[in-house]
Amino acid sequence: MRSSGSGKSGGRGNYRGAGNNRDQKQGQGRPRKPRPEERRYDVGPGASQDGPKSGRGGSARGGAKGAPKRPQKGGRTTPARSREYETRVEERNRERYADKKDIKLPKTFPGAEQEGERLQKVLARAGYGSRRACEELIEQARVEVNGEIVLEQGRRVDPEKDEVKVDGLTVATQSYQFFSLNKPAGVVSTMEDPEGRQCLGDYVTNRETRLFHVGRLDTETEGVILLTNHGELAHRLTHPKYGVKKTYLAAIVGPIPRDLGKRLKDGIQLEDGYARADHFRVVEQTGKNYLVEVTLHEGRKHIVRRMLAEAGFPVEKLVRTSFGPITLGDQKSGWLRRLSNTEVGMLMKEVDL
Repeated sequence: MRSSGSGKSGGRGNYRGAGNNRDQKQGQGRPRKPRPEERRYDVGPGASQDGPKSGRGGSARGGAKGAPKRPQKGGRTTPARSREYETRVEERNRERYADKKDIKLPKTFPGAEQEGERLQKVLARAGYGSRRACEELIEQARVEVNGEIVLEQGRRVDPEKDEVKVDGLTVATQSYQFFSLNKPAGVVSTMEDPEGRQCLGDYVTNRETRLFHVGRLDTETEGVILLTNHGELAHRLTHPKYGVKKTYLAAIVGPIPRDLGKRLKDGIQLEDGYARADHFRVVEQTGKNYLVEVTLHEGRKHIVRRMLAEAGFPVEKLVRTSFGPITLGDQKSGWLRRLSNTEVGMLMKEVDL
């Protein structure tokens, strides 16, 4: 045990000795690099030039906070501004801008100085989809304002004055409502009836906006009748100047002559003047029972019944199947439906709105 312990101690001594020999060998060739504890980091005019040129971090180079800055090239340093100098500069700037008016900030988007509502908001309220969908309509150059196609977003319009169109059809920009009712037989074409009979107003009692009917239908006549709060549109749709066509299906008993259509188109003499049909055709025949279609643009009272009766064919049943571009389709009797934006646009186009 003692011999092994002495061997170990001798081994450690040999190792230390080997290290000393290695340092001596390095010293014989090139200068030995100083150990970390032997290095000098002080720099400046009185610093020794034997140490390394660069030290560790900014403090070793004299660049720490609070340390004097190194001289610039040429030996000059930048003089620091005194507090008195900074105070004078601030006072001079205040005097310079004292009389200036408040600077107005720039608008956030072109045309913001205009009044009105954004076009996409107006279209969305009119039922053309979400605002993003309405922006896509504008991007596709399908929207025009006062006859000019809109190509930029953010356009503002006045719903009361500006004319807005989508795909050439006028948009009802105000809070207008348009409905089509398939009026049943026995309903009076008035919004109120003092005698207590069933009338058109009974179908729209839950509407906040007051509606009124466009034209009339006989009490026993069924079919399309329009309801709206757009006074100008209702007036034009019933005015003879615009000649909006209405189509009827009439059930009569035959046989009927082949020239009945020609007689109706040429004109039937009535007590209040001639009445002429724009179109006539036989839709269906079952024995002596005929279903005929009559189209005309006049709106006189009982005009279809009186024309056919004067021609010798009293009407047993009468249904109006279309009012201008608005058709009855598969709408059931007594049902009220809201017109689509396309239908409203077509109605306005019929009467130059």
